[in-house]
Amino acid sequence: QVQLVESGGGLVQAGGSLRLSCALSGRTFSSYAMGWFRQAPGKEREFVAAISSSGGSTRYADSVKGRFTISRDNAKNTVYLQMNSLKPEDTAVYYCAANYGIVTTNAYNYDYWGQGTQVTVSS
Repeated sequence: QVQLVESGGGLVQAGGSLRLSCALSGRTFSSYAMGWFRQAPGKEREFVAAISSSGGSTRYADSVKGRFTISRDNAKNTVYLQMNSLKPEDTAVYYCAANYGIVTTNAYNYDYWGQGTQVTVSS
């Protein structure tokens, strides 16, 4: 049984920071590229960041470049999203996803998804 469990969401003021975590169980974590996506109310789900299975390659949406950092610890089966300088427009439900393959920004390539964690940034 494959499970992706996100944690670390919450309410933060604009300019603040949060770190999201996502743990994968039921599969060999080091074989999967991992991604973070988000969905704001009334909007489509959008790509945020992705990291290759080894951690050697990363991708970011333009809207978060320079503010967010994706990383992973294959010994802990966990991927992280460090979010700094948060803005109200970052408010969304954040989802992590696993892709048995290369790092990609396309949500349709991901095999497994977590339930999401709410991030709310107040102005």
